[in-house]
Amino acid sequence: MDNNFIIPLNGLAAGESRFSWHAGKEFFEGFDNTEILAADLDIEVVAEKSGRYLGVDCEVDGKVTVECDRCLEDLDIMVGTDIMLSVKYGSEENPEDHQEGEREVLFIPQDEAELDLSQIIYDYVCLSLPMQRVHGDGGCNPETMRYYATGEVEAQEEPVQQDNPFAALKDMFK
Repeated sequence: MDNNFIIPLNGLAAGESRFSWHAGKEFFEGFDNTEILAADLDIEVVAEKSGRYLGVDCEVDGKVTVECDRCLEDLDIMVGTDIMLSVKYGSEENPEDHQEGEREVLFIPQDEAELDLSQIIYDYVCLSLPMQRVHGDGGCNPETMRYYATGEVEAQEEPVQQDNPFAALKDMFK
């Protein structure tokens, strides 16, 4: 993965710094994700530094393409998620330190020179997807839905005769 999605901590000026990135199919392939077939996501980041405080606000907007759970055709899902982080230096001391109001707290080592947001962006996008991924009414492949609705598969030309090992027992309780 290239150096996208990285905020350089050394030399980051006090105040607001803005970053813009794009995540496509290659981004998700870097995580060995086979569920997301394509992506077109814009990521806007505002990093606010004040003394030792670093607040990172990310806005992720766009769409991803996944497989429909019902008809197995491509399905575009709109993604819109916000990520609000408070970055703290050092190690986590208390499990309750993971939240500061609406912000998630991220602990990084004292000597860390950059903040890589790729894993966080990946996680938030995946978590924003619905559990059930299906087309709206009438959007699924009609040919597939015909089989789905009737439960039929193509009829075989000749019926296959199967020997029933229990056929000899059918008259036993008469």
